[in-house]
Amino acid sequence: MMVSTRGRYALRVMIDMAENMSRCYVAMKEIAARQEISLKYLEKILPDLVDAGLVEGLHGRNGGYRLTRSPEDYTVGEILRAAEGDLAPVACLCEDAPCCDRAPDCRTRPLWEGLNARISEYLDGIKLKDLLKTE
Repeated sequence: MMVSTRGRYALRVMIDMAENMSRCYVAMKEIAARQEISLKYLEKILPDLVDAGLVEGLHGRNGGYRLTRSPEDYTVGEILRAAEGDLAPVACLCEDAPCCDRAPDCRTRPLWEGLNARISEYLDGIKLKDLLKTE
């Protein structure tokens, strides 16, 4: 499993919104400037976060994006899944993977299942709040 730029940026965006929560909605161009992410790329990431229910957007003069929950209620795992899709280390463990004829006799499947469980356990054990600046 390799987390792509999309996943890393989604995490940075969520951290940015959490650190700027007092302003209610945060303009996309402000997030882009602070995080040094192109506005065009951010326009592709934010809809995935909205669709996953992690953030909500408001159009108009005072519009922007904001978190739908408190930072302690998000896990890194759910943020990465929203941006990346499945985090499985091999294709046969992905949710939408077709059933493999070899699965019942696969000698390596338990290895990949264990790795998948550890990845999920680790990423789901870290809260967005844990990544915020502590000043």
